[in-house]
Formats: sequence, structure tokens, C-alpha cells
Amino acid sequence: MRIHENGQVELDGIDKLILNAFMEDANIPVSQLAKELSISNTAVHQRIKKLETSGLVNSTKTIINPSFLGYSTMSFVGVFMDKSSSYINVIKSLEAIPEVVEAHFTTGNYGIFLKILCKDNMHLMNVLNQKIQQIDGVTRTETIISLEQTINRQIKL
Repeated sequence: MRIHENGQVELDGIDKLILNAFMEDANIPVSQLAKELSISNTAVHQRIKKLETSGLVNSTKTIINPSFLGYSTMSFVGVFMDKSSSYINVIKSLEAIPEVVEAHFTTGNYGIFLKILCKDNMHLMNVLNQKIQQIDGVTRTETIISLEQTINRQIKL
């Protein structure tokens, strides 16, 4: 791995193999990976540490299936703000709403674009009406309910 002056990371073939293996199964034992790549456990550990230190690998975490917890309504919400400078305060308020799982500062029609998980449409309506639309700086919202997530993947290496 090589880090350029602009912060971009250049990966070699072994780095790509390690990352692809972990993207497929984050629980793969380092010893198994080392054996498959014909390199030492230490070499795999060192490369993983470099990938983490570079910031390319954000974290290793367990991803739960929200539908098993009753969260079956996924929606995307475009948030209109009274002015762009409201962004910081609006985001701080959105961070306090657990149903908001992603927030993006965007160009185009919306100032902020959200991904929200709720148990059902009534729950979603409550989050929108009682929480998001009550935030100072939010003028209105537009909601799109996802019927099915058909693609869920990471970028290919």
C-alpha cells in the first residue's frame, strides 16, 4: 500500500485480496487468510494495521438485520432548510433521533438527505411530524419509502 500526497491510497494485489476477503467475511481468521495468500500471519496483521491506520478501513463492526428487530420500513427523506447555515444545528438535532441512520449534506433540491428506519408507517409519520419537522431550521420534508433493497454492496477493488 502506498499513500499519495493527496491522501489517495494505492493498493497492491495482496492488499486487495485481504480487503476482498474481509468484505466477504469480516470474521475470517487471519491464519486462514495468511495460508490462502501464502504469507505469514504477521504480514497479514501488519497489512491490516496499515489499512486501518490509512483510514481506508473505517471500522470492523457487526451489522444487524433491522427487520429482525421489527424495523421493516426504510425511507429516504429530503430535508429542506430555511438557509444553508442551519445545517450544523439541524444535524445536531438529527443525531438525537435514533431512527435516522444516515445523513448526507447534498446539492440539489434538498439540503440534507436522510435514511430512516422505522417499525411501520405510523412510526415513520411520528418521526417525521413530531421529531424532524419540529427542528428549528427545517422548513419541510419529502419522503420516499423503500419497498425493497435490491442491491447492497461495497465498491469493487
